[in-house]
Amino acid sequence: MAGEKKKLWDIEIPLLRQKFQGIATSPDALVGKMMKLDMTRMLKGKNIDAAFTIVKRNDKLEADFYSITLLAGYIKRMMRKSITWIEDSFVCSAKDTRMQIKPFMITKKRVHRSVRTELRNRAKEAITEFVKEKDAQQVFDAIIHQDLQKDISSKLKKVYPLALCEIRICKIVK
Repeated sequence: MAGEKKKLWDIEIPLLRQKFQGIATSPDALVGKMMKLDMTRMLKGKNIDAAFTIVKRNDKLEADFYSITLLAGYIKRMMRKSITWIEDSFVCSAKDTRMQIKPFMITKKRVHRSVRTELRNRAKEAITEFVKEKDAQQVFDAIIHQDLQKDISSKLKKVYPLALCEIRICKIVK
């Protein structure tokens, strides 16, 4: 082990259709490792950090999403006076694993607690309904491409119009 030369190995992220490189003595040394990536430029200014786990499939290294985190700076830029923000945290089951999801919503004006509770409950229903039909990688793909957020926002519009509807954190729970 001592004195072995480290090399760069290509790691493919299928959902993003991109390749990155990891440094190790062999490809097997990278399997099971975590990799973090700032996705701000890929998503045109939406500050997201993603964590990946590296797996070996068909003699190639691939990275599967482990978690997505919306950074606090993005949320602070969206905050305004006389608005209400709503957040929640719950664990729901996808087809292949359990996921912890934390939605974050901002209303256009200040609202009562009963409206906040109704928005929180309906968001939880919509997310669990969406997630239980898909596997984890499809859920991460839907979050990146804003499909889940649009679905939630259109369902919650009937309760109260939202200025922002995002998934603040989504991660796989062991």
